[in-house]
Amino acid sequence: MALFKVGSVVATPGALQFCEAHKINPLLLLGRHLAGDWGDLTADDMAANVHAVQHDLRVFSSYKFSDGKVWVITEADRSSTCILLPDEY
Repeated sequence: MALFKVGSVVATPGALQFCEAHKINPLLLLGRHLAGDWGDLTADDMAANVHAVQHDLRVFSSYKFSDGKVWVITEADRSSTCILLPDEY
């Protein structure tokens, strides 16, 4: 069950290439993000996401893989969600 709306979903070419090379389905990452599985975050960052969901603020997830990370960020106004690599931020 989704905890919040995602708006338009976009992904950077770099994130899509990374996912394809590592056989990662980016939609599964989006599903984890929406369900409150925010990946490899500190306890403080997870608590910030809980607050963000409750108060319509930006929601951030980070999923670590053997040689990289993929981020998923939903904007505070819930107009869009982007799947990207950290160096593309």
